[in-house]
Amino acid sequence: MNDQESRYGALTAPSAVRRCVEAMAEYAGPVDPAQLAARLGRPVESIVKLDANENPYGPSPLVAEALSQFQTYQTYPDAEQLAGRALLAEYVGLPAEHLMLGNGADEMIDLIMRTFLDAGDEVMDFPPSFGMYGFNAQLQDARVVVVERNERFDIPVDQAIAALTPRTKLILVTSPNNPTANTLDPADVRRLLATGRVVVMDEAYAEFAQADGQGFETMIGEVPAHDNLIVLRTFSKWAGLAGLRIGYAVLPLGIAAHLWKLKPPFNVNVAALTAMRESLLDQAYLMGNVRRIVAERERLFAELARLPGVRPYPSRSNFILCDVVGLDARVVRGQLADRGILVRHYSTARLRNSLRISVGRAEQNDALLAALHDIETLARAPGQA
Repeated sequence: MNDQESRYGALTAPSAVRRCVEAMAEYAGPVDPAQLAARLGRPVESIVKLDANENPYGPSPLVAEALSQFQTYQTYPDAEQLAGRALLAEYVGLPAEHLMLGNGADEMIDLIMRTFLDAGDEVMDFPPSFGMYGFNAQLQDARVVVVERNERFDIPVDQAIAALTPRTKLILVTSPNNPTANTLDPADVRRLLATGRVVVMDEAYAEFAQADGQGFETMIGEVPAHDNLIVLRTFSKWAGLAGLRIGYAVLPLGIAAHLWKLKPPFNVNVAALTAMRESLLDQAYLMGNVRRIVAERERLFAELARLPGVRPYPSRSNFILCDVVGLDARVVRGQLADRGILVRHYSTARLRNSLRISVGRAEQNDALLAALHDIETLARAPGQA
């Protein structure tokens, strides 16, 4: 040990990593279609990508037109997001002071957790749920209190309230839920709000539930009446802007004041802000696509239900969760990938033999259905294990 090491203590870069980061697992996201295409020796355009709940119709045509004419990429975006929040205020029906834009709703989840969580604090989660909730809680060295959903994937509210402790700071709920695609009764949200904990309501897929005619009650309008309610939304799904990363939080003013302290000044880029503006100006076109996805969802559900080896769950979103019956879901996922079709598989115990299938265009869904039929037929052929 040299004199400097003796004075300051020996330290290596790996040993300096935070304990909670060293212990956590890497987040596993969707497969890159370009990588699959290269493995299969096929053009990337031939890959049927149904694993990330993306909008198969893409953004409004106004987005490409506006970006092709944009001239000031050399200038930083407005740190206060004034023009963007003013437009968004008309869409959500609340004053702009309640809004904050983020680099996807994922960034808003991160900012919320960094605002509220000290090491050892608790976040309540209701799996199966969005993996980023637990991921971001771990980054704050917080404990995730797990309350499993029931057999219908509803939240057991009495059990959740009983599991609260003085260190429970945040309750994360989702409607429609990812990956189960069911909605949450607003009365249950209000019961959780009555506990005094901060309730984060993720409504990333709300536009699909609003468009399917079954009734959906957003919690956005209740934010000003509750100092502990946050609602998250995104343009990734309904507006087809997943690649540009823009989402937002609807916040009580008291919480908003603290999040603004943490928000990076230029967190949303000018291309995303432009795309958001054009999307809000072309809502009729985009909601037409949402309705097309909902109609195709119902057709896909009916066709999946006809397959002996697939049991789909009803969906209020742009994806369908399916149990695989009599076959190994991980194997089926791999066999679909070998045919150039990507779907999502989870390693958690509850969903180990399930697949989540995004609703694509009719021709993409038909390719999926044909492939599933072939896989089932081959697996059940005489002489097959």
